[in-house]
Amino acid sequence: MDVSLGLETAIADYLARLAGERRLADNTVAAYRRDLSQFVGFCQRLGVTRIGDVDRRTVRRFIAQLSTRRYAPRSIARKASVVRSFLEDAVRRELIAANPAARLDRPKRPQTLPRALPARGLAAALDAIAEDDDPVAVRDRALLEVLYGTGLRVSELSGLTVADLPKGPFLRVRGKGGGQRDVPLAGAAQRALAAYLAESRPRLVTPEAGSALWVGVRGGPLDARGIRRVVRRRLGTFPHALRHSFATHLLENGADLRSVQELLGHRELATTQIYTAVSRRHLRATYDRSHPRA
Repeated sequence: MDVSLGLETAIADYLARLAGERRLADNTVAAYRRDLSQFVGFCQRLGVTRIGDVDRRTVRRFIAQLSTRRYAPRSIARKASVVRSFLEDAVRRELIAANPAARLDRPKRPQTLPRALPARGLAAALDAIAEDDDPVAVRDRALLEVLYGTGLRVSELSGLTVADLPKGPFLRVRGKGGGQRDVPLAGAAQRALAAYLAESRPRLVTPEAGSALWVGVRGGPLDARGIRRVVRRRLGTFPHALRHSFATHLLENGADLRSVQELLGHRELATTQIYTAVSRRHLRATYDRSHPRA
């Protein structure tokens, strides 16, 4: 057991393994790095520089400081979870004997409900995108139809290649941690994607794009930031709003929670269950509108 290992070194090793062995997305690793760098800075101000010197009091003071500095409850819960995961990993690697954060009260995450876009309004906005000879408009329509029609994360959408395109009605997606799942791709999304591949991508693409499915106006690959700009410009919202809408509209129309979990690529059913509150709200509104004694 190497309790004398420097805290910064231990964290650097941990982040490298998150990216390498667990194959977490770059954005996820970057978020872990920011939270753990903040924890290291706090520890250093206390004179704690070795992983073996991190104790329960250190972690409690770190969380208390976040609250004092008026971080949002969601941010505090996330940072505490990241520190706890790092220390638990250190126990598994026998750098420390026990996780000092294991028995601490977990900050409660506020149960904010996802805000889904109205189905009719969303359909009208997608239909309003010009399907003319403009390759950018054709691309944007296809991108948005696929995003709404599959519920992909923006990182999953940006990572698609031409080789990932379905030979049948399913799209193969590489999700978090390198896992794969098959997502149905049908109807409007299939038609818009076919138009993009036939009419738009060949006019936009340059060798720089390689096999990337989505191509920017200069011919290179369209990354997650570029996709966010498209969604903002066309719909005035964020890509995750389309993921929320995908899940909510499925539940409102009778899909079961397990199927939605699989489609979203959630490892735990509890992550998906927040959408049941949205579905219950929809049922209540339908009841109030329809029952003669409501």
